[in-house]
Amino acid sequence: MPQNLSYDLLEGMTSISALLERPDAASRILEVLVDETKRTSKAKEIAFLQTKSKELGFPMHFVDPQTIDSIATGKTHGGILAKCRAIELPVLTAQEILPNGFYAYLDGIEDPYNFGYTLRSLYAFGIDGVILTERNWMSAAGVVARSSAGTSEKLPLYVSSVENAMELFRGAGYRIAAAGIRDAEDVIAADCSFPLLLVIGGEKRGISGKLLEKCDLILKIPYARPFRGSLPTASAASVLAFEIFRKNKTH
Repeated sequence: MPQNLSYDLLEGMTSISALLERPDAASRILEVLVDETKRTSKAKEIAFLQTKSKELGFPMHFVDPQTIDSIATGKTHGGILAKCRAIELPVLTAQEILPNGFYAYLDGIEDPYNFGYTLRSLYAFGIDGVILTERNWMSAAGVVARSSAGTSEKLPLYVSSVENAMELFRGAGYRIAAAGIRDAEDVIAADCSFPLLLVIGGEKRGISGKLLEKCDLILKIPYARPFRGSLPTASAASVLAFEIFRKNKTH
């Protein structure tokens, strides 16, 4: 998953606004570029960015639309881009694990869009943090930020091997659940009480049998009709995270 640019490129106000909420925003943003033909249609957004530019000290430049299009990878940027220093994900340690929390470990997702959609769903349903393998899609941070609606900039993200993560979470008193099919409990009936680490694999490779044996709980999603296929990872993550959130909601 190589990075083709010497910087991360966040596209559009949703992604950039999420970045601006981070405590390290001032050190992350190299410059913001705005399509000069959007001065009227994006006046509110531009005023906000100009205020943040003065507050945080990053440069902001108006450029022609051809410059924007030559840099952007998507079409939904609205004429606003931010060049940023690449984020370096911290290695997971026991100190980062909250008591009585809800975390997810993601492995084997095949493309950055599915990865971003998965992060968006996990964020919406209250995940406290996401652990990734060292080889992950954050090298395509701009695509991930866009497809995750900026939640990749809001979620605490860490890297770790799944074996190490399991050991750390067990040491913190967590149970470990995994998405699976064989010898699995229906997520609607299962005890999914916190603290919980949910391990989610990609739809093609899934989770190895060796790892499943180390889990306390294997969860399956009940289907409304006979169906031999599997859901996209983002869809499965949405269903599982929502049901776990629902079961643990106290009010």
